[in-house]
Amino acid sequence: MKLIRWIAVAGLAAGSLAAQAGIRKVELTVPTMDCETCPITIRIALQKVPGVKKAVVSYERRNAIVTYDDTTTNVGALTRATEQAGYPSFEAEAKSVR
Repeated sequence: MKLIRWIAVAGLAAGSLAAQAGIRKVELTVPTMDCETCPITIRIALQKVPGVKKAVVSYERRNAIVTYDDTTTNVGALTRATEQAGYPSFEAEAKSVR
């Protein structure tokens, strides 16, 4: 009986972790954009990261809004991609997409 309860509790815990994983959206601040073609380079770099679903980059706002699968990638990988493209970035705000 104890084993059955333990299995049920473990299943509930795993289910709640799975519910937290999924599609996320993050805003990256990219302060070093200095021309109107910079967003193209940044967008291409972000789209090459496995798990990225969409990247919208704004020169005027100096930011990138990235929709990604957090079971495949994370914010660190996104900021590394922009840095490797020559544009260091940092997380402005993260939120779940529902």
